[in-house]
Amino acid sequence: MTEDPLDDVEGVDQGPHEAAEAEAAELDALELDLADEHALRAAVEAVLFVSDTPIPAAALAAALGRTEADVQGALDALQAELARRGAGIELRTVAGGYRLYTREQFAPAVERFLREGQRSRLTQAALETLAVIAYRQPVTRGRVSAIRGVNVDAVARTLLSRGLIAEVGTDPETGAGLYATTDLFLEKLGLSGLDELPSLAPLLPDIDELDDDELGSVR
Repeated sequence: MTEDPLDDVEGVDQGPHEAAEAEAAELDALELDLADEHALRAAVEAVLFVSDTPIPAAALAAALGRTEADVQGALDALQAELARRGAGIELRTVAGGYRLYTREQFAPAVERFLREGQRSRLTQAALETLAVIAYRQPVTRGRVSAIRGVNVDAVARTLLSRGLIAEVGTDPETGAGLYATTDLFLEKLGLSGLDELPSLAPLLPDIDELDDDELGSVR
């Protein structure tokens, strides 16, 4: 039997059938990894950690490939575990979903940390997040995270504590908070209004240099 010379070559594009099999294998691996109760609880905690909105148990179950009953058991176990060891965070049921919050008794420590942070200069990550909010406002933290490619929850809290951004409502589709810059932001930049923000056009590539796919993504 003659071997296909491409079998040992890395980087060869997969056909639709091979790609589907690879995707199925990845899903099977995920299910195998989460078959253990501890692993499932850890996965639930990880997903909750990166979310800025409450997540229903059904949504977690769909994302993790387990039954809602399994995920509900993991949520209950995680909630009990955090309470038992007096963790600095707790799992709350809010608006039909679950979300991690800092424990109320540690609020003074969190506030002190945030106040101390106001004495330092903004990090590059904070400046980039602030710029996205300034030009896309009102915008959710989830949308800002998608644009920057990283979670911005911690950075957003810093900007909130410094009074540079504020929550101005909720997204009608997702229920997530909408954020916008404040008058203090304008004051710090020496602007009288958002219309004085510098144009981004000079920083963007010339439209003639963009292909059809890129044009579609910016329209």
